[in-house]
Amino acid sequence: MSPPCRPRHVRRRCGGAPAGTAVAAAAAIALAGCGGAERAPAIAATAAAARSAVTSTAGAPATAAKAASPRPRPVRLTIEANGDLLIHSPIWQRAQQLAKGHGYDFAPLLRYIRPYVAGADLGICHVETPMTSAPPTGYPVFNTPPALARSIRRTGWDVCDTASNHSLDQGQAGIAATGRALDAAGIRHTGSFSSAAARQRPLIVTAKGVKVAFLAYTEMTNGIPLPHPWSVNLAHAPRILADARAARRAGAQVVIVNMHWGEENQSTPSPSERRLADVLTRSDAITAVIGQHVHVVQPIARVNGRLVVFGEGNLLSNETSACCPAASQDGLLARLHVSVDGRRSAVTAIDYVPVWVRHPDETVLPVGDALAHHLADAATLRASYRRTVSVAGRGRGVAPVPRQLP
Repeated sequence: MSPPCRPRHVRRRCGGAPAGTAVAAAAAIALAGCGGAERAPAIAATAAAARSAVTSTAGAPATAAKAASPRPRPVRLTIEANGDLLIHSPIWQRAQQLAKGHGYDFAPLLRYIRPYVAGADLGICHVETPMTSAPPTGYPVFNTPPALARSIRRTGWDVCDTASNHSLDQGQAGIAATGRALDAAGIRHTGSFSSAAARQRPLIVTAKGVKVAFLAYTEMTNGIPLPHPWSVNLAHAPRILADARAARRAGAQVVIVNMHWGEENQSTPSPSERRLADVLTRSDAITAVIGQHVHVVQPIARVNGRLVVFGEGNLLSNETSACCPAASQDGLLARLHVSVDGRRSAVTAIDYVPVWVRHPDETVLPVGDALAHHLADAATLRASYRRTVSVAGRGRGVAPVPRQLP
């Protein structure tokens, strides 16, 4: 860390509304629920445009003797994932101000990205810091107010991972308290566990009728030993592969693996990242590999023919150029477009939304929308976009949103 400076259905939309309607509704909620002098822009149309417009036709031809039953069409899923929720002291202090004497409210800091999160079929977040009722603390040993879990839900995420180098900052009690906070907010979670039995149960949710497993691991715990072998998932290839196969046996049609890996402030994937990515992408049990930890964006690249999101950068943090690389204020919302045909699934494309954290009010801004609505200095936003796209990349199956800045 750099210094601060049983399957369950995911209901994303009501009444069978089309994707664009759902995103517009999410944006309307964001506008209505945040208040303040600064109003959130009408960014729903941009978010809706980011969704894939992929159609598929498949069927079995009729024979002369008997018409065959048509083969079900593949299901198309959009899965959103993002970088670190890294709650430095200025972040929770700002949330305390926004709550106006009633605890902490982190949701306004995330209001501009809500349409992208809530507009996906499944939203995945990364909770880097433990949440307990003890007084909050920041770097280097974190403790985050449990109110973050409620803001996670309000932003639209469905599941979160809790495997990070800070998972053990508050010990086993912190792991248990984090799980309780997420449970109370209705957020499924994995990566750190309150019992051996919990570790053995794969996290499987249902989105658009598809069973999706989410697995999460960390390369390190900052030198803090695990209280129990099952406390935190450590990133060992044999374990990950075994867990992916177990999830498949439990009925998962899609398996997403999240990795907290790499060397901090390095935009180039480390040798250990590359080795693990090589092993994991060779497995038919795993659909996609996504990652974060290094606090800057890393490439979205093909490994063994499969797209890997090596690093999504920071999402919400107080890291700035005062302490860290300018790129530590950058991040991306990765949108994985997944085709599911029975038990087979594959990522067909990834688009991503570059984001930037505005200081000192600690607000996460989608760069394209922020530029269009004059939410920050234009030159600063353009520089952030260039940094993110130059690293994350563009090309076959990979594109930023927007594709170009005006």
